[in-house]
Formats: sequence, structure tokens, C-alpha cells
Amino acid sequence: MRHSDFGLEDHPLRAALSSEMHVRKLPPMAAPTRMMQVVLSGDRGDIALERHKLAELFAFDAAEAKDGANFLLGERGDMRIVWERHTEFSSYMFIRAGAFDDPFDPDAFAAIPDRWFADLPGKVVRATQFAFCDAAIADRAADYFSAEDLVVCDVADGAGRIWSDFRIHRDGFGRLLLADKGLTGPEASLVVQRLQELGNYRNMALLGLPMAQRLTPEVSGFEARLAALSAAIATGESADETLLRDLSALSAELAGVVAETRYRMSASRAYSEISHDRLASLRVGRVQGYQTLADFTDRRLLPAVRTCISFSARLEDLSQRLAWTSSLMRTRVDTALSRQNRDLLASMDRRTDLQLRLQQTVEGLSVVAISYYLVGLIGYASKGLALGEAGHGVLMAIAVPIALAVTWLGMRRIRRQFAHE
Repeated sequence: MRHSDFGLEDHPLRAALSSEMHVRKLPPMAAPTRMMQVVLSGDRGDIALERHKLAELFAFDAAEAKDGANFLLGERGDMRIVWERHTEFSSYMFIRAGAFDDPFDPDAFAAIPDRWFADLPGKVVRATQFAFCDAAIADRAADYFSAEDLVVCDVADGAGRIWSDFRIHRDGFGRLLLADKGLTGPEASLVVQRLQELGNYRNMALLGLPMAQRLTPEVSGFEARLAALSAAIATGESADETLLRDLSALSAELAGVVAETRYRMSASRAYSEISHDRLASLRVGRVQGYQTLADFTDRRLLPAVRTCISFSARLEDLSQRLAWTSSLMRTRVDTALSRQNRDLLASMDRRTDLQLRLQQTVEGLSVVAISYYLVGLIGYASKGLALGEAGHGVLMAIAVPIALAVTWLGMRRIRRQFAHE
């Protein structure tokens, strides 16, 4: 019965996830075999060009060569190719099985046309010749490497032994030799793949070191400038406007460095972790008198990655301190503005009080003036009534308080109307 007969429905990604667990494997191999791997950095947008160049020389299985594939196995005569596309780089591994006398003969891969890589995007991050041999070649393996840098160790719990000096030789390639001491089944392919991946990811992890070293003096300058600005804020020797301008400029410069380095530093940490995973899976054993692959890797990779981690931590700490200082400066400016606003409001209150008193004085004088003219009008009117001097004086005396009261009430009513409006 099929699983659908039980009413089970597949997740849309089930098949893709299952396939993902089986891709990116080297084909089975046995000694003697020679390999050449080239790792190119490049943008994923150039994947179509890579696939086109590969199709010119190599035949691929139709099912594997579908659009969007990031892993291909191809053949050309007695030579096979394994192509992988990663986020930041592409790797090309050429494989030729068969007996050989010189494990690193430059003519072993003469079937690749001259300047075939010239049109491919990216620059060489790593280029290595790899020989998988039997004991006869292994007896003179040390002759192909620099004695002072020679790394010799067992892998796969002693089922294989490697030799390398991890130097770039005259032909522009590094060299790595693996002797078969009992590798069985797919173990040989796994060991070869892990050795190559260890070297590839180690080199990619080291890409962050030159950037960290180049920008460290600039970050030190940022720290000195921030310390000087913090001291200036504490002492109050500089104008707030100048301090804010300098803090904003420093913040913008720091943001530029963070944007430039964030991806590279995080990528270096990730590649370093993968390298150590691959190193652990190789199950390295020591050969008396030689440094091991673990010794060589830890001696330079760990300090380099720790430098990158320290550099990132400095940037993060500097960003946090700059944010605190900027916040402190803004608080100081806001406090000064609040104090100015308080003083301004107090000044406005005093002016309003003075204006109110002046208005009240003017209103009082207006009541007197209007009452004076009103009493005058009454006096002119009373002369026409022939009241005599005594009667005229009494009328004027009575008119004065009445005129004052009427005028005051009228002014009060007008003020209330304006207040309501």
C-alpha cells in the first residue's frame, strides 16, 4: 500500500528536502586517483554563465542538469567534474582515476582547454592538486612538500594518512596527498570531500581577517573621538550644537564601517564553525614527529576568527556607547530647552500680568473720561431747563455718581461679552 492509501498528504517540500540530504556527494573513488579543485569567489547572479561553460565541455545527467541546480556531476572522457555553487563561491573539482608516477603532474588535466576559466566570474580563493594513492607513492610523499611546513597525520581512525605543507607551489596550486591504508566503501570519497571542504571553508573564514586588520586603526580612532566627546560633555567646555554635530558625524562613520563589515565578520564565524565540524569528522590521529591537521588549523584559524569576533565586539560596544552618549547629549539639550521654555513662559506670565494691569488702568481712566463727558452733556442739557444756579449744581452732583455707575456697568458688560467669545 502507498502512504496516500492511509490518507497521508505530502508537504510541498518533502521531496526537495529528501533530495537535499543526498546531493553534494563525490562519486565513489579508489586509489590511485588524482584530483584538481579550483574555488572561485563570485556572485550567484553569474550561475547561468558557469552552467553554460560547464556544458561546453562536460556531459551531465539530464535529471541533474535542471535549471537552478547548485550541484552537478559531469564527464569528459576519463575525466569527471564535480561542480558546486555556494552562497559566496563556486568549486570545480576535476577527477582522473588511474595509475600515475607523479601525483602532481601539471599535465594530468591537460584536457581542460587553455584559459577555460578566464571567462568565469570570480577570483581564485583556493586551488589544490589532490592525489589519492597507494603505499608505493606514500613512501616518497615527503619529497613533494616543504619539510619545514610538512603536516602528516592519520585520518578516519588510521584508515588513511595525509601529507601537505599547505603552501602555494610554483604552478600556483596547493598540494594534498592521501594514502589509502584501508579506506572501504564510500569512506574514501567522504574523506576526500571533508578534506577539501575543510580547506575551502578555512580559506573563506580567513577572508574576514584582512578586513578586521585594515579597519582596526579606524575603529581605535572612533573610540578616541568618542572618549574626547564624552569628556567635553562632562566638562561643558564645548557648545551643545558643536557636540551634537560631532556625535552625528561619528555615528554616521561608525554605521558605515558596521555595514561594510557585518556580513564578512558573521560569515567568518560561520565558516570557522563548519571548518571545525569537518575537522572533527575526519577523526585525525597524530603521527610522531609531525604536526597534525588539527594543529595546523587551530594555530592560525582560531586566532584569525577570534580577531574577527573581537573586532565585531568592539564595533558593537562602540555602537552601544555612542548611543548612550548621544542619548545623554539629547537629554542635556532637552533639559536646556525645557529650562529656556520655562523662563520664556515665566516672562510671558509677567508680561501678561503687566498688560492686564495696564488694561485695567486704561479701563478705569476710560470710565472716568466717559463719565466726565457724560456729566458735561447733562450739564449742557440742564442749562436749558432754567433751574438756576442752585438747581444746576444739585443736578450735576446727582449726575456724577449715576454717570460713573452707568459707564462702569457698560464697560463690564462689554468685557464679559469679549470673554465669552
